[in-house]
Amino acid sequence: MNLKAKFDRLFSRIPFGAELDYALFWRTGRTLPDHYRLPNLIKSGEACASAARNAARSAQPGKRVFLFGTLHYWIEHTTLMGLALAGQGHRVTLAYLPYADWYTPVSKFVMRRRILYTRDILKPTSDLLEDVLLSTNGSDTALPDELQREVEHISMLDVQYTLQAEEIDPQSSLYQLRLERNTAAARAALAKFQAEKPDGIILPTGSILEFGAIYMVATFLGIPTITYEFSEKSNSLWLAQNAQIMLHDIDALWKARRQMSLTDEQREALRAYLASRQTSQRDSNFALVLQEAPRQGQGIRATLGLDERPIVLLPTNVLGDALTLDRQLFSGSMTEWFLRTLKYFLTRTDVQVVIRIHPGEALVKGPSISRFVEQEFPQLPGHIHLIAAHEKINTYDLMDIADLGLVYTTTAGLEMATRGIPVIAGGQTHYRARGFTTDVDTWEQYFSTLDRILPDLPAHRLSHDELETAWNYAYRFFMEFPRPYPWHLYTQYDDLVRHPMQEVLSEAGARIYKKTFDHLVGVPLDWKNIEG
Repeated sequence: MNLKAKFDRLFSRIPFGAELDYALFWRTGRTLPDHYRLPNLIKSGEACASAARNAARSAQPGKRVFLFGTLHYWIEHTTLMGLALAGQGHRVTLAYLPYADWYTPVSKFVMRRRILYTRDILKPTSDLLEDVLLSTNGSDTALPDELQREVEHISMLDVQYTLQAEEIDPQSSLYQLRLERNTAAARAALAKFQAEKPDGIILPTGSILEFGAIYMVATFLGIPTITYEFSEKSNSLWLAQNAQIMLHDIDALWKARRQMSLTDEQREALRAYLASRQTSQRDSNFALVLQEAPRQGQGIRATLGLDERPIVLLPTNVLGDALTLDRQLFSGSMTEWFLRTLKYFLTRTDVQVVIRIHPGEALVKGPSISRFVEQEFPQLPGHIHLIAAHEKINTYDLMDIADLGLVYTTTAGLEMATRGIPVIAGGQTHYRARGFTTDVDTWEQYFSTLDRILPDLPAHRLSHDELETAWNYAYRFFMEFPRPYPWHLYTQYDDLVRHPMQEVLSEAGARIYKKTFDHLVGVPLDWKNIEG
């Protein structure tokens, strides 16, 4: 046992031991001996609170808003959002659960020390934000059966998300931990909202972890709820009103704007944006680099040993990614769809199949799709090429030579469609059935469609009208669906330096961001008149 563990064990046995431990060892340095840290709030919390306080003096009274954050980075982000809303006159409750991750048990002693630390860091915001430790409420509140079933389902998704696996054991310690935490969060939220119903609730994601549990409670009680998340695009966020943002339901946007033809300026803006997604160089458009390898052009055929036969490109999703969970269309899971697709092509030597394992798999600890391939098909035939996650291949080079795209939910399918490539989606993705994909609803339709189009793939390239629809939809999704927002989750401190609270709450900042903040507190999105 190391010295830190010995001290923790000693102080955990003393009345008010966590308070004593924090005061003696951690308060002065404003840090903790674990992974739970709030460095951005330490650096900028007081300045942000001061700017919000100044702005609030001239703001009109707004709504009673409930924000929730768990995990230290989300707590930092929701605090910044809460301060910005308070500066606009809203009464903000900031609820939190001070976890460093969602899969490690935490002792009562460590949890108490984190609570003390969080409250200490949040002190400069106390006149602007009512901070609430969510776990202190609702321990005796029973969940209705409907909510309990939702919590159990979310807990299952949490395990899939954590392990990057689709088959899980409901008796596992991880599932039990997620069920315990989600149930506690749901009970606390139910008690809180029944005692004092807010005008609106704002949550990250709304699909998994405690975020999902609280979203289900809000939906059950009929409270207007906004969920939000971040794409790779900088200076923006996705948001959904009374929906889970990761479903990417843009029906209302598409209905409002699908009849609007793209202007030359819009078309060029989309062209430039799509081109910037292809580079391995960091671009100001993005908070993340999407491709690790530079483009090599037509040389990719020689690199992979491809001949002149038609190419079927199958870019995979990351197993357990939030964009794949619960997206089954006609298969039981993404893995089943993938393996049955691969089995179909084992004897289709008239085409070449290129499987591009998602590069993001190199960054996660879960099992790779390639492992399932190796287990099911130890020896792949020569016309099937598997590109591992770590291989320095740019996915867009593969799109350049593809004749057919087979996808589950990955956005690569939408990008292939903008190139005129026919695409079949095996999962319930947002761009399916929009007028430019080949849509199937059963295994029988899927395989019969492949039998029909593979012999003459050039004849099934998108028509002029289909291509125009794909471009129109892509513009709406990539350029209009993300709303202007100053602080991206992945780069929030650097963004705060570029866009300080004072600037965001100024008249100039309001012209850029005010509508997004209004939508976050429930002002309906008017997609017909939205600015791109």
